[in-house]
Amino acid sequence: MESNTPNPNPELITSKLTEIENLIEEEEEFHHLNNPADGIKPVVKKYLGVPNHADQVGNKFYFTDGDAKVEVVVVTDEIIRVRLAPHSVFLEDFSYGVPKLPTRQVSFSLHEDENEFRVSTYKVNCHIRKKDFFISFSDSNNHVTSMDATPMHWEENVQAGGYYVFCTKTCAPDESFFGLGDKPTELNLRGKRLKNWNTDAYSFQWNQDPLYRSIPFYISVNEGIAHGIFFDNTFKAQFDFGSEDRTKTSFWADGGELQYYYIHGPHMMDVVKSYHTLTGTHPMPPLWALGYHQCRWSYYPEAKVRKIARGFRENKIPCDGIYLDIDYMDGYRCFTWNRKYFPDPKKMISELAADGFKTVVIIDPGIRVDDNYSVFKEGKEKKYFCRRSDDYFMEGHVWPGRCQFPDFTNPEVREWWGGLFDELVQMGVAGVWNDMNEPAVFGAGTFPDDVRHQYDGYRGSHRKAHNVYGMQMVRSTYEGLRKIMKNKRPFTITRAGYSGVQRFSSVWTGDNVASWEHLKIGNIQCQRLSISGIPFCGTDIGGFSGEPDGELFTRWIQMGTFSPFMRAHSAGDTKEREPWSFGEPFTAINRKFIELRYRLIPYLYSTFWEHHRYGFPILRPIVMHEQDTVMNHFRQDEFTYGDKILVCPVMEPGQRKRNVYLPKGKWYNFWTYEVVEGGKEVSVETPLETMPLFVKAGSVIPEYPVMQYVGQQEIEEVKLNIYYTDYEVNSFLFEDYGETFAYEQDIYLEKKFVVNGDAKTVTIDQSLEGLYTPRYDGYHFNLIGFPFKPSKITVDGKDVKEFQLNDDNTIEFKYTKTFKHIEISK
Repeated sequence: MESNTPNPNPELITSKLTEIENLIEEEEEFHHLNNPADGIKPVVKKYLGVPNHADQVGNKFYFTDGDAKVEVVVVTDEIIRVRLAPHSVFLEDFSYGVPKLPTRQVSFSLHEDENEFRVSTYKVNCHIRKKDFFISFSDSNNHVTSMDATPMHWEENVQAGGYYVFCTKTCAPDESFFGLGDKPTELNLRGKRLKNWNTDAYSFQWNQDPLYRSIPFYISVNEGIAHGIFFDNTFKAQFDFGSEDRTKTSFWADGGELQYYYIHGPHMMDVVKSYHTLTGTHPMPPLWALGYHQCRWSYYPEAKVRKIARGFRENKIPCDGIYLDIDYMDGYRCFTWNRKYFPDPKKMISELAADGFKTVVIIDPGIRVDDNYSVFKEGKEKKYFCRRSDDYFMEGHVWPGRCQFPDFTNPEVREWWGGLFDELVQMGVAGVWNDMNEPAVFGAGTFPDDVRHQYDGYRGSHRKAHNVYGMQMVRSTYEGLRKIMKNKRPFTITRAGYSGVQRFSSVWTGDNVASWEHLKIGNIQCQRLSISGIPFCGTDIGGFSGEPDGELFTRWIQMGTFSPFMRAHSAGDTKEREPWSFGEPFTAINRKFIELRYRLIPYLYSTFWEHHRYGFPILRPIVMHEQDTVMNHFRQDEFTYGDKILVCPVMEPGQRKRNVYLPKGKWYNFWTYEVVEGGKEVSVETPLETMPLFVKAGSVIPEYPVMQYVGQQEIEEVKLNIYYTDYEVNSFLFEDYGETFAYEQDIYLEKKFVVNGDAKTVTIDQSLEGLYTPRYDGYHFNLIGFPFKPSKITVDGKDVKEFQLNDDNTIEFKYTKTFKHIEISK
């Protein structure tokens, strides 16, 4: 029987059953591999032997021991791919994570001596040791950065008819590890053993593993040098970072090919940028997607949705997005409307849009088995649903009841599914939220292993497709929306994903809990996602399950202000959780920080451009700024948004002071303008109405006026907050139409600012790139921390006749045209 009242208990039950099944599965796997008494032949590890010669085909080098074969591919100067074929037959070269290898020109060479074969670029060497087939990597100074502890090896997987594949490398005493997506544990993964298997993890806890996403990419830092490993294998995989043996780190998978990319740094930033050359970057989001979003399971009926929208405008709290969870549908059937709750959805969406709200709707993969339901009927007729090995359709129970599931690894199915969004788009829906796509199935946890997938022509079982199912679902959603919306940018969000999902979607960290512990977990998860290649990320502000008090919710809003994706979301059996729900003083503080979010949108948007064009992560942990200092490998509270604003959330109840570490250099307290020398911890007052925020000296931080939603009014001038420096610092501002793909044809404007100063003179230079012309001309300059009162300000050689000296020692003036050079003299 279907219920009109949301109830999260089935997910909790599913989570517990999944935990039990995983334990049973692991125990049975161990039993089958090690106990011949059950009739299954015990498995023997097989290692590479001795490489006897090398063959070269273009940028590919092949080494063999007479049976097994290893392929070494020079991808770029910094990236080398390694593949193992146990019996010299490689699988077809196909990857959802890496749609196409970079094609840049690379110089490389093969050298052979009595001890080794060596494949080299001008930045990295790949060594294949002759006596035992150990593979290692070194930099241009011949400093070894990665080395096998044992040769690559494999075990026959009797039940599945394939191989378990293993790679084990040495682990240095002070080596640290980062990445793997949103694991809810310490930022530094040293000493951890973790699994990649997309899992519906309702109300997950600290150290629970696995969760919703599988990102098989990690970064190693040792002796101040960073490198990355991307283990591009979609099967269930595990990573051991010195857990079983402190001297070894390993990664292995239950099937598929042992294929990994070695990505050389030497800096963590270099590794992440190179990783993005393989897996892609996030497209520029629509500008409204950077605003504040409000969600609940569920806002219904229509009167409730309108009440929530009215609440934002009456309380003058900015908001751009309102989400509709599963109760907007007819019996939870995707692409339908419950006309009892929403009698005229097109009118409602239109009127919300007129008041500045974008409507985002949820879509799940489970399609109700119902011949009177057009989506099921068409999918059944065209055989678009997943089948098991005996050719029966795969069925499972989720919210609509008995369901079948599209095979999103089939391009024809993706095309069909993407086209189903046409009616929603015509109604005015602006974004789509993909949920339950691990895929989750009540009771069973997920699909059986024997479900078959088309896999873009490279067929395989669910063991191979499980971790990419959610990614291919949101890919279908994104590509369908892009086609339907023509030149408008789609907004999508997904719960499940695999490496490369950033090409199609934003993410959130899943069904978290209203607790101070989860505030801490969310802070770490977003940093980890960002350096793992998934920049557009956020948490359910306030916690999905449980009840936050006003202080916790407000501290979460403060942290969420500096999350790339900012959304409050809660379960249906919890109390109302809007920014005004807790009364004063919380409402005023929440308003203040959400307004700050909107003021800083030009800065936030520019960091997205840095990511999209250059491959920089948006959130950057302290270790990414100072990887040479081992102590920083264990800092996980502080991070920077871009490289100019340092954030340190307050994560303890009643905390009114805390220590904050600032990287080397000069920093300004955002609230007081106090100048602080970095490279050390400082004590910062943290009353409820503030959180520690610092701005790097020399930065130019652009601001828009506060609006109730993005685009509420035309921008007439941009405020440029310029922080004094006595050395040269670069900043930039990115602008375009904010909703189209014109930036792909260079219709954008990248403004580069260079600030340089001494005790008597400060100069600000601006250069422009791109073909976009903003509608505004004027700037409002706010000069902060200048050690002198200017006697003269010139812009492009012309004197500024009016400027204002404020009580807080800031200096303000306006200029109604663009500029190239500003000089401020004592």
